[in-house]
Amino acid sequence: MFETLLGSIGPVWIGVAFAIVAIVVYIWSNPTRWGFYDHFVWQAQAWLDGRVAIDYPVADGIRSNDYYQDVLDLGDRAVTSALGLPHEPGRALIPFPPLPAMLLVPFVAMWHLATSGALVFAVLGGINVGLCWRMLTRVTERRDAAFLGTVTYGFGTVAWYAAMLGTTWFQAHVAASTFLFLAIAAALDAEHHEDEEGPGRGLPGGIPLRGIWAGLLFGIACLGRLTAAFNAPFFAFVGPGGTWLRRGTAAAIGCLVPLLFLAGYNLASTGHLFHPAYDHIREVEHKPMPELYHEDWGTEDPRYIPVNAPIMLTWMPINALRDGTPCEPEVDLVAQLLDPRTPCPLRPDPMGMSILLTTPAYLLVIPALLLGWRRRIVAGAAVAVLATSLAALAHFSQGWVQFGYRFSNDFAPFAMILVTLGLVEARRFRFGWPIAVGLVILSVLVNLWGVWWGVRLGW
Repeated sequence: MFETLLGSIGPVWIGVAFAIVAIVVYIWSNPTRWGFYDHFVWQAQAWLDGRVAIDYPVADGIRSNDYYQDVLDLGDRAVTSALGLPHEPGRALIPFPPLPAMLLVPFVAMWHLATSGALVFAVLGGINVGLCWRMLTRVTERRDAAFLGTVTYGFGTVAWYAAMLGTTWFQAHVAASTFLFLAIAAALDAEHHEDEEGPGRGLPGGIPLRGIWAGLLFGIACLGRLTAAFNAPFFAFVGPGGTWLRRGTAAAIGCLVPLLFLAGYNLASTGHLFHPAYDHIREVEHKPMPELYHEDWGTEDPRYIPVNAPIMLTWMPINALRDGTPCEPEVDLVAQLLDPRTPCPLRPDPMGMSILLTTPAYLLVIPALLLGWRRRIVAGAAVAVLATSLAALAHFSQGWVQFGYRFSNDFAPFAMILVTLGLVEARRFRFGWPIAVGLVILSVLVNLWGVWWGVRLGW
């Protein structure tokens, strides 16, 4: 019945409805947002003023930034001499890739530093939910599975937390996700078009132009989150071209354009192909924390993987058991979950939380892999998720302060393909569908809880 109802409504209208509902929920979740960290607004303003470096530190005026983390202070002679950067008192460089600032330029041109980047990206995050629906309708013909997959992404993953919070680091996730959804949908559309109408226009050697377009969109996503680049294997499995070599070559050609732009931007602004700020940030912010800092390890180092993997896979909320303090038996479970005044609150750990606790619907990846591993789209999505996860775990920092594991946003669009195909496979078993629906509902409830605590704690 539900499938019939969805089939009677145009898919575009369902996507628009998803986007509108998500925008309202994301804005309503955190109505007092005020852009405590809004690096990209400052970056957009600097570009409009004809320079790369932002004003820093600024303590007065409509917006201040003297308390910002993750900036490279060009007024510090020790820093600028060590990194070979120009000494510019009153200026600083932002280390993050530029996509979010690029998206903010038209808004900053109108409202300058009064622009609420958090609000802009709450809206964009809601649009991403509509784009997720659009993508999943290309993955499966079953509307009910695509619908629940979209619900899972929009309200059952940390995409909700990222969009409703909208501080600097989460803006990057939202912006990258937009172009990941567009790139995946473009690759799927191009493959379907080729299957139905034959090869379209292309370069010599059978390199399809539609595949280059998908690669270009993917490359733009990497301008938001560099880690997203590790999803690249997907485009060798899925897209037009007929063979993995032509698919991969087309996507690589398109992706190369934004990545060359990023390299040129870094070279022009810092004199380095790779932005030098992250090594500096690691030294300044993590050296005082010996449990996180390893002097002989790099900013990206595979030795971090076993250290960080528990945060992604097994990390629990903060509770009495972890604190070593026994709970009083009369403490109410609801009070534990929602009342910070209770003697024994159960709340998210700012270090992170297991993705399987945050999004139990990720368990639906298992039937998708077991029953569909021969399909190219399943193999491509699985390789993308695995490669991006390992790259994220090899990073020296894991995203503190956060609800859940925010780096999972970097592979979430590809994971949603597997979750949705897992929903399709669940229908093959007697109790499969009720269990699958229950996992989606539980994911939504857990993320509602996480958003509530994140706002309540002022994260």
